[in-house]
Amino acid sequence: MRLSRMGAAFPTRVSFLPTLLRHLRDENADVTRPVWEIDENGFGHALYSVALGGHVYSLFAISNDLPADQRTDRVIATAWDTAYVLYDGVPDDAEIRRLVTQAPQQEAGRFSERDLVLSRANKSVRLFAHVVDALRSGRQPDAERIRDTGYLMRTTAVYGNGKFGIADRAQIENRAGLSGPFMAEMLTVWLIRGFTHDLAEHLGGAPLDRDLKQQLGIGNATGLGMAPFLVSHPLLLDAWMRARETALARVRATGSLDAGLQARMTDLTTRVSRHLAQWSVPDPDAQARIVKLREEWADFATALPDMMTTEAPAEALFGASLSGSEDLQELVVAFLLETFGELVDDLTAGMATRTEPRLDPTMDIAELHAALEADWSWALMINFADREETDQFWYVSEEKLEPRLGLRYEEPGAERESPLDIARQVQAMARDVPPEGNLMSFLESHPQHRAAVRRVQTVTRHPYAEIRDNLIGAGCRPIDMLRCKLAFFGAARFDPKSDRWTRITLAQGAPLFDELDRADDWWLPAFGDA
Repeated sequence: MRLSRMGAAFPTRVSFLPTLLRHLRDENADVTRPVWEIDENGFGHALYSVALGGHVYSLFAISNDLPADQRTDRVIATAWDTAYVLYDGVPDDAEIRRLVTQAPQQEAGRFSERDLVLSRANKSVRLFAHVVDALRSGRQPDAERIRDTGYLMRTTAVYGNGKFGIADRAQIENRAGLSGPFMAEMLTVWLIRGFTHDLAEHLGGAPLDRDLKQQLGIGNATGLGMAPFLVSHPLLLDAWMRARETALARVRATGSLDAGLQARMTDLTTRVSRHLAQWSVPDPDAQARIVKLREEWADFATALPDMMTTEAPAEALFGASLSGSEDLQELVVAFLLETFGELVDDLTAGMATRTEPRLDPTMDIAELHAALEADWSWALMINFADREETDQFWYVSEEKLEPRLGLRYEEPGAERESPLDIARQVQAMARDVPPEGNLMSFLESHPQHRAAVRRVQTVTRHPYAEIRDNLIGAGCRPIDMLRCKLAFFGAARFDPKSDRWTRITLAQGAPLFDELDRADDWWLPAFGDA
């Protein structure tokens, strides 16, 4: 639960998008396109419908003529190439007319309980134009250009869970297929991906090669707005991490591998090598990590045949990774989980939780001290008198109501700081709490410590509920939190643009609408001969 390890995360079997696609496969889901009102210039609207868990969901997609000077990945944008709504059911003509007017407005629009998810996306202009031009000229687009970019469009937001007046999560939380975390959002992304393929083929007047189409996922630009989520949802974070760690424990406890598992592991090792070879980014520090990981993985792959024949190969492989970087260690964890799908897939059923942390005022103060000693030594050792340890502060922007990060000693606004300084809060509480006595009496006289006490109590029952790092220190890199959450979504090919935002690719290599029989085998895809 340290930032550096969270910032080395990879997608796994228990990530949300792979989980959703396995649900769709198990139900033999069929995606239909009942509406296609797109003109010769690529503008208009379309509708895609799919049944899941006894309900029908529809993606409403609208494509607009966006001037080049209005195209931006930033959250302050007010217009996009395309906009989307995931609708509960199949909208009739009246509802489609409403969506035509409201969907392009996104957070400024008016929505109802039938609207489950809002999203918008901009074209990857050069690649989109190249694909369309190639199809129009009677040829397929360049495979290397498709592989290097990996998407025709990238979303700048995918909003669910009651935001901006759409349906609250309570409406779908007990529905089969969508009960897991972010399932509605992942369904939206996968359907959007299909729309981008259809739009390019419509404009090009010819079908894309299936192998090339598989390489085109959905891009995403994610910034600070997502980072505090893992802090403000500690029980959800614990549920996600607990599923992953339980899966790893199960795998490590396995015995010898049969011939089928050995072949599976060998195939995945080759795929990972090719995936790493095809993953390059402009950021020099991130690229250096990728290069090092390629070298470490090559050594790991060389040692694999001997380790596979030991009595406990999974444990041997896990142990071998510990001598490498955190990047290698996290990649090996994902690799092991992917090999043993049947052993771990059931754990995804426990990754959603409705429980909010509760304060227990009956706790004995001696128990509180014991919890501080057991779980919070990392926080109690931080010297908050050092300006480096309080260099940053979190706040919410007035314009967009989005989380932001400021420099405490250079920028105004620290008086409006958001309470993400968990370590500092716990340390302050620990200084004030008496050596013994009644916790309720202490909190009556020190109500400012209620939140800190609740965080300490939560970790005693939920060990993965807390990021064990100083989130206001100069060394805090929000991108580590972003990568952890995005990996749980199923994202890959992380492309950091700073320590505060990144581009990623979702659903690259994932099954197309008519390929759900492949839902079990598209982790870390690699393409071509490279």
